[in-house]
Amino acid sequence: MTTLPRLSLLSSLMVALSVPALAGVTVNSPANSAELASPFKLSASAPSCSSQTVGAMGYSLDNSSDTTIVNGEAIDAAIAAAAGAHTLHVKAWGEKGSSCVADVTINVTAASSAVSAEAISVSAIQALSSWNAINDVATGGGSASGAMSVVNSPSLSGFAREFSTAYKDYGGERYDVSFGDDTISTNFLYDAWVYLKSPSTSIANVEMDLNQVLANGQTVIFGVQCDGWSGTWDYTANAGTPEKPVDTWRHSKAACNPHTWTTNTWHHVQISYSRNDSGEVTYQSVWFDGAESNINATVSSAFALGWSPTLLTNFQIDSYVAGSASSIAYLDNLTIYRW
Repeated sequence: MTTLPRLSLLSSLMVALSVPALAGVTVNSPANSAELASPFKLSASAPSCSSQTVGAMGYSLDNSSDTTIVNGEAIDAAIAAAAGAHTLHVKAWGEKGSSCVADVTINVTAASSAVSAEAISVSAIQALSSWNAINDVATGGGSASGAMSVVNSPSLSGFAREFSTAYKDYGGERYDVSFGDDTISTNFLYDAWVYLKSPSTSIANVEMDLNQVLANGQTVIFGVQCDGWSGTWDYTANAGTPEKPVDTWRHSKAACNPHTWTTNTWHHVQISYSRNDSGEVTYQSVWFDGAESNINATVSSAFALGWSPTLLTNFQIDSYVAGSASSIAYLDNLTIYRW
């Protein structure tokens, strides 16, 4: 953190009088008066400030004199803030001393309010070294293959996971990692940032799952995907029995389509769900860039798969294209809360 002196009243007035609206700073996200969850995404740029080339940008919250400085003419950052109303100050400095500021008012209604104070969390799951990749033979009848690496750009944490996927005939590639075991917890919040590299038109679905093996040996699947075919958030259900499972996707009434996600930018996805002792799952809500969509659906989702105790998460990308296609996606700051 670097502390910069506040603008004096006179200099603030000079900036207001001499610089047009937004003062050379364009804030792409968050929107003014937005309601969003913490941490939230800041995306801003300033190609120039008072006709000067921009050498650095920064941001601060409310009346804080602490300004986080970012070299260059763009910011892509995750910002944590307490629940309530805030003013986000986004700043740029020209190479010859000019200053430009854009203020955005926001209201933070953190999804973390859905998390118990007793919750256990595992963070930076995307950076674990034990991720696997496998073609999902149940997807579209085609095939897929994938490669992964940990990258520092684009990244919010400095350790994002890149998923480079090649498809054929609507295939899908499933990436998974085990991050512990817990047969007791019944409530969960999945919290991650997802980035789709342009072009993303070949992506049909973005799937984010959690699997939990219970004490009776059955696996509860908490499956959620943004479905480009139906334009909805979908959730997994077992239409059969644990011993003779029929894994199905059900469409919610909540809208989602990866084709409408802004590419080359980070999106915040948070999903809350719970289960009972019989393996019935209640899908509660999904937050996308801070906007909450209620699911409120309870379904059977226990499967007798013969797994050893584990907590495992999947990240899957499916193809929207007949023939050959490819895509690149990134996952960062993946945290799963349980209690």
